[in-house]
Amino acid sequence: MTNLGVQPLCMESYGSRSAQHYRALPDGRLACIPDGPQNQGFRSLREIFMAFASSITGTLATQAVLKGVGVGDEASTVTAATVTWILKDGTGMLGRIVFAWSKGSKLDCDAKQWRLFADVLNDMAILMEILAPAFPACFTLIVCISGFFKCIVGVAGGATRAALTMHQARRDNMADVSAKDGSQETLVNLAGLFFSLLLIPLVADNLRLTYSLYGLFTALHLYANYRAVRSICMETLNRARLRLVLRHFLQRGKVLGPALANPQEPLVPGFQQQLRVNLGTPLHTVASRVADFQKALEGNATNHLIFVSRAAGTVSILLHRLAGSVDVIKACTHAFLLEVLLYQDVTTSALEEESLLNLQRRLREEPENKDSTAISETHQLLDKIFPRFLAGLTAAGWVTDRNLLGPDEWRMDWTIPEKKTL
Repeated sequence: MTNLGVQPLCMESYGSRSAQHYRALPDGRLACIPDGPQNQGFRSLREIFMAFASSITGTLATQAVLKGVGVGDEASTVTAATVTWILKDGTGMLGRIVFAWSKGSKLDCDAKQWRLFADVLNDMAILMEILAPAFPACFTLIVCISGFFKCIVGVAGGATRAALTMHQARRDNMADVSAKDGSQETLVNLAGLFFSLLLIPLVADNLRLTYSLYGLFTALHLYANYRAVRSICMETLNRARLRLVLRHFLQRGKVLGPALANPQEPLVPGFQQQLRVNLGTPLHTVASRVADFQKALEGNATNHLIFVSRAAGTVSILLHRLAGSVDVIKACTHAFLLEVLLYQDVTTSALEEESLLNLQRRLREEPENKDSTAISETHQLLDKIFPRFLAGLTAAGWVTDRNLLGPDEWRMDWTIPEKKTL
């Protein structure tokens, strides 16, 4: 049983949830103890049942509308149409929920990449709808998958549009920019509607022409969107831009400005990434023993702790509760510095070449379970180069008081004050 009188080693919390603390067990393991009830279940059953009831009544209304407008003469036809409609909407809702849950926090960080992804997925959904009548046996399945894709497009496109609109609102006039953007889109869609009215009679019975026009307009759409996304110049640092800027800084000793870094930013998520960086993780996912936690503290005067697993290809970073934007940038810089040391050539580095080569040799040659000394020495190297790097970021025009590095909400306090005795 854990001795509750022992001073906790550290405390952590996730957002506004109750905190939890860690204590050392007699056998050297870490014990995670909640400070309060952790029941984060549904807060209001009334709201859930209201939404559920609304969904059911909506389904009944759909069936009534289909019957009222004369879809089929028999009840089975109306029922079949209703079921198809429900399946299509249901798969779309599922796609919206799953995508928002799994990728929602990434949409702000990589707005350009997800904007292009939404365009590609939308064109795929349109292609499936065009091909669906040619496969009557699989019509419902194809339409459901298309609806699934379109709902993902709705989430990704809407969220990234908001992020990019915020970037374009240089005078804090987001409502004005959003209104004008909506007006432009409406005008273009209106022109497209009139053109479609002229085009439909020509392609009604000509599948070859339909597919040819689809290929032509899809190619134009994707190229135009690629050029539009590539032209965006963002001054906030996300992981791809920070990785590019840091590598150039180590090689040339100079910081790339936003105008030079943005055109080089990869538009495929995960491209040029060799280590997966988990920013803002809880302690229990990376350390099970007190010794592991103490090793992470060695030689470390920053507001982050770093754990490396070369076997899994991950760098996990724990953030202090007082960590601000610059601390988060420094923590992510530390992770990308380790990525450079493990996988890149540093023989032509313009900064700290001897230190980089020495650390690189030790990190690559020593077994993973014995590289804690080298990891702690990377803190010292980071302390040498980061002040100059940060000054270069500011001088080059990068924004450092906020970032798009996407840290999770776990925060720790490993400097626990002594309890006062009365």
